[in-house]
Amino acid sequence: MIQVRFSHLDYNVADLQKAMRFYDPLMAYLGFQKETCQPTWCLYGNQRFKLCLVECEDIYKWEGFHRKRPGLNHLAFQVEKKEEVNQVHSFLLQKNIPILYGGPGQFHNETEYYAVFFEDPFRLKLEVVYSPGYL
Repeated sequence: MIQVRFSHLDYNVADLQKAMRFYDPLMAYLGFQKETCQPTWCLYGNQRFKLCLVECEDIYKWEGFHRKRPGLNHLAFQVEKKEEVNQVHSFLLQKNIPILYGGPGQFHNETEYYAVFFEDPFRLKLEVVYSPGYL
């Protein structure tokens, strides 16, 4: 049997510059480096995962994104210590990024799952989670 790991995610955005204003500081704070940036896309990586922001074609921009439609619901970043979730929460507050669900907390009844949720400028839900049993 082969073993794989998650390689990358291409995320189509309506406005690349707006997306980069949000993601540049967030991804740097989460330990990602901006690896390559072109006029229509930007790639962030951290040795384990890559996120590529891609500006979609004009004919698709009007539809917009909603996480409750079929497709991607949210993107979660795993941290190694529970305190790091709180540190990210403080970072988000400093950047005036609205927090969902009242702030960090335990979001699973059967396993340790401490997380903070927030949205990017296009309403994609993002999560930073500490859950040692959820690897």
